[in-house]
Amino acid sequence: MIYHILNGDALANVFPRAKIEGEIIVVREALIDGNLAGDNLYAFWETRTNYLGITEAEYYHNVVKEFEKIMNAPDNSEFNLWFEYDLFCQVNMWFVLALINNISITKKVYAVFTSHLDKTNKQFWNGFGRANSNELNICFAGRTPLQVADVRFAQYLWNAYKTNDLEGLTRLAKNTSPAFPYLQEVVQAHVDRFPKDGSKGRPERVIEDIIKNGYPDFHKVFSAFWERESIYGFGDTQLKQLYDKVLQS
Repeated sequence: MIYHILNGDALANVFPRAKIEGEIIVVREALIDGNLAGDNLYAFWETRTNYLGITEAEYYHNVVKEFEKIMNAPDNSEFNLWFEYDLFCQVNMWFVLALINNISITKKVYAVFTSHLDKTNKQFWNGFGRANSNELNICFAGRTPLQVADVRFAQYLWNAYKTNDLEGLTRLAKNTSPAFPYLQEVVQAHVDRFPKDGSKGRPERVIEDIIKNGYPDFHKVFSAFWERESIYGFGDTQLKQLYDKVLQS
């Protein structure tokens, strides 16, 4: 069985036009944000349900059911992970790879990156959002095979991230692999969210600077933040929380 694991419905809505063979699995989580506690998956699902403020039925239908397709995949499955380079996407990817690492089947795993974008332009962090069918096929043709060690390494990344082990995550980021391009930059962006001296995190400082330079409106802040810090991959929800926090302070 061939699976295409897509990070979000935006890509899922346009993906069928590319006519790439395989079943679609949609990741509808934002693990860059909120409580990640739970000693097992079921406790983790409960934590996420409570954090998001939705019912268990809603969370199961929209989120867990998609992850279960990975967990219940048959032997000799192929997983193609369509995730972008930014922190938002990479954290979700680490979690997905941790799930794949824990299923005892023969499998092939590939990372599909945004190889159609110009890497000299920082907007390449924006990812698949505007890709057309031809560009999606180009990305798929250039996919990166992940070795067993890469999948296991993602488990370590996820474990460190989940437990907020910033020092451990920083050590792991020193490893290099084509499976995780820009890993050091992404991990550093995450570490910068939580300064040791208790000062404001990097995203809050940037938002504050944008506001002080005459852009108090949230939509203008959002655009300016993405221009400067697209490495985070924050959506409206994540950035609005930080924006409100900055205003309150």
